Amino acid sequence: MFKKNDDKESRDRLQSEESSGGISAPPLKPFSKKGSHQPAKQISGASFSHEIPNRPVDSPNPARRMERSRPGDMESKKLIVGREICLKGEITSCDKLVVEGRVEAALTNARIIEVAPSGFFKGNAQVKEADISGRFEGELTADDKLTVRNGGKISGIIRYGKIIIEAGGEIDGEMETLEKPAHGEDEGKAASGIRFKSPNINI
Repeated sequence: MFKKNDDKESRDRLQSEESSGGISAPPLKPFSKKGSHQPAKQISGASFSHEIPNRPVDSPNPARRMERSRPGDMESKKLIVGREICLKGEITSCDKLVVEGRVEAALTNARIIEVAPSGFFKGNAQVKEADISGRFEGELTADDKLTVRNGGKISGIIRYGKIIIEAGGEIDGEMETLEKPAHGEDEGKAASGIRFKSPNINI
């Protein structure tokens, strides 16, 4: 008997709630006009940094810079024959030849030949200047100057514009100056077979 009354009361309660619009939702809170004091969240992720790459400074005239660092023409055309080296053949387009070993060749259109005390040259050489401290055999033409150092020895045919022979220098062969004589055609020529072993001589 009581159970039926309870069921009836519960049904009446449900009907009254449905008639009033169902379950009412809680009221929404109004928007706050004041700004939030909390800092904005930072977006997580890799940080980007803009870096200017290091670039070499371009020279306005690279060709001129290369010319300044380039060695002289004489040094670039310098040939050195070291000790215990033997060279045979023909040598051309050489400004300066330094002989410390052994050379058997024809040297043409060169500026300077230098025979070291340990050097030996055999053949023909046509140069502007010759500096002999070792041995030279053959035909030597020095248009400007020929210097025979102490211990140097030349044998063969020698032509020169000016000659300097130090004490201990030796020349054995035919000598001829290339300068025009002032008082006669035969002046300035030495007889063949002359050997020099004397102090410094300037001719």
